[in-house]
Amino acid sequence: MNNNLLYQGAEAKLILSSYLGRKVIIKFRINKNYRIKEIDELLISSRTKEEAKLIYQARKQGVYVPFIYDVDIQKGIITMQYISGKRIKDFFDDISDDERKKLCIKIGQSIARLHNTDIIHGDITTSNMMYMDNNVYFIDFGLGEMNTELEAKGVDLHVLMETMESTHSIHASFFRFVLEGYASLYKGDIDQVKRKIDDIIMRGRYR
Repeated sequence: MNNNLLYQGAEAKLILSSYLGRKVIIKFRINKNYRIKEIDELLISSRTKEEAKLIYQARKQGVYVPFIYDVDIQKGIITMQYISGKRIKDFFDDISDDERKKLCIKIGQSIARLHNTDIIHGDITTSNMMYMDNNVYFIDFGLGEMNTELEAKGVDLHVLMETMESTHSIHASFFRFVLEGYASLYKGDIDQVKRKIDDIIMRGRYR
């Protein structure tokens, strides 16, 4: 298979390729020339290691994520499963209300599974979720971290809420079903999480 560039952003580029006969995505973290070389290399290796670890931990919690086939920490490369489904962003507004409700509940349940073990995705948007074989797959943990703070969990959910308000404004109210799914599996105090989201909203209004 020829290598095909799928995406290039400020932090990484994604290449469609093959690995041991499998269709894969190869994620390369990009070197930053404005950083001191040694610091740049350290940051790339540490972030690559952290992302691979988060994906692995997410899978252990029952969250659908790409399989990781290979990691080169020094070069900042992760070789992972190609998810051949559709981005949720691309069909979220086109399905029935009942299907959208069920999808939002699934999304909320997956986020709760992450948060129950303090995994913060860092960029939960409908662009970073794929739908394949009736399952929601979370991709791109590049901004993720392990964090026990309620603030981080609130921000994670708030990012998705803002995405729905901006990208899927006609169906933004369906975020309540994300929270419904989240509440069904979250092991902490759901009222605290909701209050934190409200607090983040208020801070944004008066900033």
